[in-house]
Amino acid sequence: MARGAKIRIEVHGTTPKALGIAKGEVRAAAEFFAGLSSSRVGGTWHEVVVHLVHDAESEMLHREVMGLEGSTDVITQAYDAIPPEPPGLLGEVFVNVDQALRAAPRRRGWSPARELLLYVAHGMDHLSGADDHDEAGYLAMRRRELRWCNLWRNRV
Repeated sequence: MARGAKIRIEVHGTTPKALGIAKGEVRAAAEFFAGLSSSRVGGTWHEVVVHLVHDAESEMLHREVMGLEGSTDVITQAYDAIPPEPPGLLGEVFVNVDQALRAAPRRRGWSPARELLLYVAHGMDHLSGADDHDEAGYLAMRRRELRWCNLWRNRV
């Protein structure tokens, strides 16, 4: 991302109280992860919308977008700018809040909020072209996303 450039991030949906995170923090973290992700690939980003969805919507999107059954943690969609917009990335990240609530207790020391932010980081990583379709890609993405989450958590 160019120095001083700002990625527009919107967050649609609600954060259930059980997540323990406010919508504004999800937006701020998404902006942070988008900056890290775009600098990794040197791309120009314009806008990303993060949708906080539940299992039913995740399942429908998973089927329609990916052709797969069942809900999932994150679904991403990237779009090219349409002229006369300047070139750059526009994207959507659909994050399953129900999945975050279910998965967090299975990870020692993880809160539902941390799990949700891992999904947001994962979505931003996908939007920048990262791929987890094989074990090497999955491991590279996971290492990067955990590093991003730790940077977010330890920011000054």
